[in-house]
Amino acid sequence: MDFILQEGYAPGCIGRIAELHATYYNRLVGFGLYFESKVAQELSAFCEAYQEGRDGLWLVMVDGRVEGSIVIDGSHVQSEGAHLRWFIASDAVRGTGAGNAMLSAAMNFCRSQHYERVFLWTFEGLDVARRLYEKHGFHLVQEQLGRQWGSQVNEQRFEVNLFSGTVEK
Repeated sequence: MDFILQEGYAPGCIGRIAELHATYYNRLVGFGLYFESKVAQELSAFCEAYQEGRDGLWLVMVDGRVEGSIVIDGSHVQSEGAHLRWFIASDAVRGTGAGNAMLSAAMNFCRSQHYERVFLWTFEGLDVARRLYEKHGFHLVQEQLGRQWGSQVNEQRFEVNLFSGTVEK
């Protein structure tokens, strides 16, 4: 399947990204209304506060439809590092290289902005995504049980230091 990696907001992308997350994670671990609402609210707030050159948003597009997304939130880069968020690929594009293309674009953006540290929160069991993170230099630095997404999971924080090759623990 051919896809286009588009940079920046597209009309309808907030709803579609929330939908992709809601359907995938409901099927995978039973996340429901709380999770979908949290994704939609936080993604909307990110888009409203978006600053060119500080933040990044990439969409995988197939025939004009959003089939994947990844975000770099640079709003707290000085204190916490750049935050990689809302990384998802639909069933239609899984296995096509779309995930790797999105992650490569996001990491190249971070390097171009001289963001030294990039982090993300995920949870245990997302093995394909974890392999992609590790391919791009991320290392697991923290684990904890949590309920921030509506049901209990083993939350995991991954980080990469882009310029020294080391990770703070």
